[in-house]
Amino acid sequence: MTRELLSASRINVGYDGKTVVANVDIHCCPGQMLCLIGPNGAGKSTILRTLSGLQPPVSGEVLLEGQSVRKMGKHQKARKMAVVLTEKFNSGMMTAYGIVSMGRTPYTGFFGRLSAEDRRIILSSMEAVGASKLANRIFMSLSDGEKQKVLIARALAQEPELILMDEPTSHLDIKHKIEVVHILNRLCRERNMVVVLALHDIDLALKACQNVMMIKNGAVQGCGSPEDIVGSDTIQELYDIRGARFDSLLGSVEIQGHSSRDDLFVVCGGGSGIPFFRAMSRMGCGVKCGILSENDIDYCVARDMELPVVSERAYEVIGEHALAEASEAAQAARYIIDAGLAVGQGNEANLALLRK
Repeated sequence: MTRELLSASRINVGYDGKTVVANVDIHCCPGQMLCLIGPNGAGKSTILRTLSGLQPPVSGEVLLEGQSVRKMGKHQKARKMAVVLTEKFNSGMMTAYGIVSMGRTPYTGFFGRLSAEDRRIILSSMEAVGASKLANRIFMSLSDGEKQKVLIARALAQEPELILMDEPTSHLDIKHKIEVVHILNRLCRERNMVVVLALHDIDLALKACQNVMMIKNGAVQGCGSPEDIVGSDTIQELYDIRGARFDSLLGSVEIQGHSSRDDLFVVCGGGSGIPFFRAMSRMGCGVKCGILSENDIDYCVARDMELPVVSERAYEVIGEHALAEASEAAQAARYIIDAGLAVGQGNEANLALLRK
């Protein structure tokens, strides 16, 4: 039976006796990464602070390997758990190596002297996150992405079984966002750790984390693997998105078009139409498209953008009805765009449409 490292059964979290999120259930086994998602102010940071023991739950108990987090001693807890929150701290002229060495505090005793083994662990932790070359750099001179790697290395230097992180990808460019999430995912697998983090990068959360917990309006809206709990409208409702649509299959947001004009009819397929949909919609043009199979990526994006689309059922050859509908829509348009689609047996009717 797989052991449960972190557990919190139906706890209420909040401040000064007032509940912010009720009935939080968290059960994590080694090797898992759990991501908290939800709108600003939903209570994600409050949950993380409660799990870390920095604030007590309003009711219930957080257990780390069956022991109450609140009753664990500071050094005992620091050997089991590392916490990386969003609060900035004044590191002065400390080097990246010095910052990471702080992770050895639970092991160095009263005088804080680093042993040869401590130094080995510090260097190994920096190497694990790709920060070895930063060792002698002043921490405050580093980029946000480099700082985040160093802070993860500091957490690793504690040799914890659990890492709690609040928005580790905020303020990072896309390259460093991916690097940080990749590092955390790899650490879970290779070191059999548990990582619990809050993210606003929904696409990364759904693609990189084994489990997600959705939080809104003081309650957990769902928890489980992204494939099990995130449907076509889940993210839409969680964030009250208007004027755009998040596609859980593609992991992207499409801005919806608003023009009813018959400016353009795009003959496309296999992704060839997407650049035209986006570019023309940005300019306020009315866009229609077809003839598309309902399992074509162009169809998915056109649907997300709420563009009028002439379609045929998936895996069906384009029929006369769809061809007639597309012909009428194309004749009404001011311009027709041939997006350079690939043509096969199923969509040969698009050639007839273009010739007409």
